[in-house]
Formats: sequence, structure tokens, C-alpha cells
Amino acid sequence: MKKYLLPLAVVALTATAEARSPRPTRAQLQEQTVEAMAEADSLRRLSDVQSVAIDSLQTLLDNMQTQLEARTSRSTGVSTAVDPKQAAEDSVANLQLRLRRKEIESTFDTAGLTVIDTLNSGNDALYVILYGNNTWKYARNRAVAKDSTIFEKYWDTTTLFPYKDVSIAGMPQSVVIDLIDSTKSYHYPYRGAVNPRGKYGPRRGRRHQGVDLPLKMGEPVYATFCGRVRISQYVRGYGNLVIIRHDNGLETYYGHLSERLVKPGDWVEAGHIIGKGGSTGRSTGPHLHFETRYYGQAFDPERLIDFKNGMLCRETFLLKKSFFSINSNAGQDFEDEIANEEQDKKEAAEKAAMRYHKIRSGDTLGAIARRYGTTVSNICRLNGIKSTTILRIGRSLRVR
Repeated sequence: MKKYLLPLAVVALTATAEARSPRPTRAQLQEQTVEAMAEADSLRRLSDVQSVAIDSLQTLLDNMQTQLEARTSRSTGVSTAVDPKQAAEDSVANLQLRLRRKEIESTFDTAGLTVIDTLNSGNDALYVILYGNNTWKYARNRAVAKDSTIFEKYWDTTTLFPYKDVSIAGMPQSVVIDLIDSTKSYHYPYRGAVNPRGKYGPRRGRRHQGVDLPLKMGEPVYATFCGRVRISQYVRGYGNLVIIRHDNGLETYYGHLSERLVKPGDWVEAGHIIGKGGSTGRSTGPHLHFETRYYGQAFDPERLIDFKNGMLCRETFLLKKSFFSINSNAGQDFEDEIANEEQDKKEAAEKAAMRYHKIRSGDTLGAIARRYGTTVSNICRLNGIKSTTILRIGRSLRVR
């Protein structure tokens, strides 16, 4: 019997302790349950996000492994024979597909994101960057992907236009330009509608070499594609100007900046903040003057980008000689821009000063002229009528 006394005493003490401790209320139990469920949901969401990221990276690595195996089979000669005609047709079909217009979203903004890790992609020229918000993106390994002659020929970090011996006559009829590759490296320079008076092309006989994007002072301006900074300096007319040359041979211009955040020779990825919006140089107010050029020849940036939505219009661009202008081998003449702005203000003032009179029963040209302090001849001139024209009731006449 004694051997059972000790266990019974332990059970009795435990029961006494539980009886003395206050039992939680129903509200407390419900609150603890809600907190536990919320914590479980949060962990589940985090697990789902991480699973998607891991799956995406695994798919990426699998694709690269397949490409490497295909290259290996080609190098060892263990591959099936390819019909040259079929290969040519497939190549043309693929090019036509890439030339089609499509909406390509801007890469996400990495400003302020913490880099957690860098992964080997299986391709020495590319690596994968993991960020603290469970996102990732490709980046080029500049130590492996050496600069080509694109960054050597006509490379000048002080002269705005080093293409003096390049003429439109010597340009090919068309050039196929890959805007993005497997890295999907694109970011809008600034998202917003182009000023209707700041579009590319002639206006009142004056040539506008880019587009004007209204913005607020200090707003970030982004590198459109990956590339190397060729110019970062204050230039008369352009104000604070950054010029980036890209792998595909294009150059993008970012003018009137309030601040430049890069220097010549810097390599920038698409989406890198290269400056802040401003109104420096010959500017009529805060805006980004944005140009796209090829060997110094300017063409309409809206052929590439839908600025209002921030979308790239296609993967591959067929740049035709006809897109250039005979005046595009030099910088924007901002005196023309100022003249257009002054003319716009003058026309707006004239339009605001216009006055009209709606003809009523008994009105005559003489009476209308006296009422508005003008003359009959002036009213006739403004409306293209004669002094003998019969006035119709309800018609509006311009009197000033």
C-alpha cells in the first residue's frame, strides 16, 4: 500500500494547484485562438511566397541546364541534322514574333531594397539577386560579359556628339535592335503622359528632338536600359544632362535634371536612379527632356515606350532610316523650345481675350460695334463677312 502513497500525493498536489490558478475567460480563449490562427496564416503565406520563389528559381536553373546541355551536344557533334531552309524560316518567324507590338512591364524598383543573397544562375555571364521582400531578378556579371566595341567606338565622356563623320546617307536602310533579352532589363525613365506641346518632331517649323515629360522637382529619373554612362555634366540648353549608351547601340538622353547621381564610366542597370527631375538649362518649367538616339541620330522615343503607362512597346525594334531627320545629328536647340513656349503663351492670351456676341432680334452691326467699343470693319474681318451680310438670330459673332 505504501508504494501507492507517493504517486497519489503528487496527483493531489497537482490538482490543488490547477484548482487555485484562475481559469481563462471565454473572451481570453477567443483572443488567444485568433492570435494563433493569424500567426499560422502569416507563416503559411510566408511559406507560400518562399515556395513560389524557390520554384521560379528552380525553373530558371532547369532552363539554363537544358541550354547548357544543348550547347554541349552541339559542341560534341551529338545532335540531329537541321534543315537549313527550316532553320531560316524558324529564325524569320521568331524575329517577326519579337517585332510585334506588345506591352512589356517595367522591372520593379530596387531602390531601398536589401540584397539578401546572390545566386549562380548556371551561366557565368548572369547571376540572380534575391531581395528582402522575397523578389528576385537577373543581373549581368560585368566581369564576365566584357564590354564590346559598342563602348569603345565613338566613346567620348566630354563631347556631346562624337559622331561628326556619321551621316544619315551612310546609315543602313534599317537596323534590328533587341531592346530586351532574357534578363528583361527595362524601366521607364519617368511614367507620365508626354506634354502635347512637347512631342517629337517639327512644330511651327522648329524641330523637337525628344519628348517632354512633366514632373515635379526632385522626382526620381531612371535608367531605361542597362548600359554605361557616357556623359554626366551640365550642358548649355540641356542643363544637367546624363547620356547612357546601351549594349544595343542606342543612347538615351535625360535633360534638365536638378541633380545628377551618376558619373561617366558608371555601369547602371535598368531602373537605376540616375538623377532627379528639375528645370535646369533652357527650360520652361520642371520636366524631363528625354531623347533616343542611334549613332547620334535622333528618332521618336514614343516608338519604343508608352510613357503614360510606363510600358515598353516591343521586345525587338526595327529602326528605319526614314525615322531620322536631316537635323537630328546635333543637339536640341532649346531656343526653339523657348520660342514655341512664348508663342503658346501669346496664342493662349489671345484666345482668352476673344469675345463673342449672340445675335438677337433688332441687332445691327453698327449697334454691336458700338456696344463692344470696336468697328464694323473689324467685326467683318474677324468673322469673314461683309457689312451687308444679313444677321441671323442665334448666330455668334466674334467681336474681339
